[in-house]
Amino acid sequence: MKIYTKTGDKGETSLVSGRRVSKAAGLIEAYGSVDELNSFVGDLITVLDDPILLQDLNYVQNILFNIGSLLARDDADIADYPTLEGIDITYLEQRMDLLNKSLTKMTAFILPSGNAAITKAHICRTVCRRAERRVIQISEHIETTQIVIYLNRLSDYFFVLARYCHVLADLPEQKWDNQIRTKY
Repeated sequence: MKIYTKTGDKGETSLVSGRRVSKAAGLIEAYGSVDELNSFVGDLITVLDDPILLQDLNYVQNILFNIGSLLARDDADIADYPTLEGIDITYLEQRMDLLNKSLTKMTAFILPSGNAAITKAHICRTVCRRAERRVIQISEHIETTQIVIYLNRLSDYFFVLARYCHVLADLPEQKWDNQIRTKY
């Protein structure tokens, strides 16, 4: 099977139902942002070696594929279709609670810097927030409540993960200095 079909050469793509839509449609932008996030998660995985974190991120990647599938579904009635469940949200909450036990209390905003794992986790956080915004934009057309909740929780997870990566690397968090100009 050839990977190229030429069916998108005029700026349209097919949803799971077969309906053709513009590649610039909000729905395509939403699941494209989720797909982009999944790629950034894969990039984060390349710099981690903690088996529990790798397990978490593998779980996240699979759920992100489920979300992309749900967004592309177009209300088609398909048996055994991927789902997003409350337990997927609970999983993130439990993992954050566990990671948070190793973190100090935040007293200031922190800069997204430190090492590759930290910055990649922050990139995942910001791309996740964008994906969440894109999904919210289409929420008047399709049901997205669970997806929005999951993405909101996931961006929180990436923030906690970035802070946890500071602990793993024994690197201090760099606090935001809103008076930086006075020092130079």
